This record gives sequence, structure tokens and C-alpha cells, in this order.
Amino acid sequence: MKLLFTDLDGTLLNNESLVSADTKAFLDEFLAAGNKLILSSGRPTDSVLEVKENAGLHQSGILLSCYNGAQIYDCDSRRTIMAKRLPLSYVSYLQKQAEKQHLHIQTYQENAVVSPADDEEIRFYRTKIHVPLVVSPVLTDALTDGPYKMLAADLFDHNRLEAFRLAISDWAQGKIQTIYSNDRYLELFRQDAGKGNALRFVCGHFGVALSDAYAAGDAENDISMLQAAGTGIAMCNAPDQVKQAADIITQSDNDKDGLAETMRRLLSGQTSI
Repeated sequence: MKLLFTDLDGTLLNNESLVSADTKAFLDEFLAAGNKLILSSGRPTDSVLEVKENAGLHQSGILLSCYNGAQIYDCDSRRTIMAKRLPLSYVSYLQKQAEKQHLHIQTYQENAVVSPADDEEIRFYRTKIHVPLVVSPVLTDALTDGPYKMLAADLFDHNRLEAFRLAISDWAQGKIQTIYSNDRYLELFRQDAGKGNALRFVCGHFGVALSDAYAAGDAENDISMLQAAGTGIAMCNAPDQVKQAADIITQSDNDKDGLAETMRRLLSGQTSI
């Protein structure tokens, strides 16, 4: 049995945020052969489920690695099999630090995104991530359990996100990871979460060797997953730091079925890609 862990945006999805017909055909073949597909994303669970449903992926053998690997959801049993939540005290601290930087920060309930205000950043976020919005000036007031992650966002000035990242760096040591999913979004999640740790968990859960795990991505938050897998695949549309972490770089980008093309070659034994 082989496991394929794939990022969504910029990797599995084309530039219209859809799974193309050819990529869907590959996934159908891959799952029909008794393998498992793990949709691995920084997105919340309902958003990843929406991608799965829109793609018509109804077969068994599909899992979701959501919130940057802080939650693993088994679609066959319809239950969460791994959860790594942030303490509520971390949420309070990070919101206060973001406010000092005049920076948008949000978090999540089980089925909604929680924002201090209905601002430009949350409206932009929800153009792609179709989940309900809860507005709560104090984020913890809207939470009963610790969230899987937080997200700091700046739509125009990446340097402001980096300043926030540096400002909390000493506090974050041993507590949380601070990793970009793109230039606008800084992901904040538990130190022992992350896509790489999620990959190791799933391999152990099913008794599959890491050498039989493939991982594909295009952003900084994918690097740990590419490094953990037996075969790490960077999209040719990925930045250099992601390509340097991978074993293989696709010939085609995410808009031209680069992942499906590469996986077909790998599974057929063609390693010179």
C-alpha cells in the first residue's frame, strides 16, 4: 500500500481551485489499487471536505490532514483520529501580540472561523474558504475548546507579518510553529503538529513504511511533509526553498496536472523525472 499526501492550493488544485479531469482520473486509479490519499492542507476540515466533494472523491481510503496537520480526519470512519489543539492561553497571548502590531489574527471553532472583526482580511479569506464566520472581539470568548490553529494575515505588506513572527519568536520556542502558507498568511499551530508530523502519524497508524509515502507541495508549510516522506515532490511552481527540500520537482505546474503526471511516472518505476 502506498500513501499520497498532497497539498491543495498550488499542488492538487488548478488555478481555478478545482481538481482537473486528468488529475481526478489518476486519483481514482490510485485509490482503486488499494492505496490511500491524504488531503493535506492548512484549511479547516469543512473546507477540505468541500474540495473532496467537489472533486467527486467518494471512494474509501481518503483521509484529511487539516489545519497544517493538527487534525487527522478519517473519511471512512467519519471521525478524528488525531488532534493537537492550542491551549486557550496561547490564543489570548497571540491575539494581544497581533493587536500590538495592528495585525489581523483569526482562529477556528469546529465549523467556523472566528475573527475579531468583519474586516478586509477575513472577507478575502472567505472568498476561497467557505466556512461560517463568528465575530468575537476577544477570540477566546467564542471558544470552548482550544483551536487547532491560528492565522495571522496581511494582504499587502509581508514585512508586517515577519515583524510579528520575530516579535513572538522567543515565546514561541518549544510551544508553536510559525510557518507561512503564502506571503499573506502566517500559520500558527502547536510545535508537535505540522504536516510532517501528521505524515508520520498516519504512516504509523496504518503500519506503512515512510519509504512508501509520497508527499507533494508548493509552500513553506509543506516542507516538513516533503522531508518526512520517502519521496518528496515539489511543484515546479514552488519557491526555491521548497524545491530544495524535495527529492523530485514536477515538470509541469499545478495548472497542467504536474502532480498526476509525476506520480504516474514514479509508480511505473520511472525515476528520472
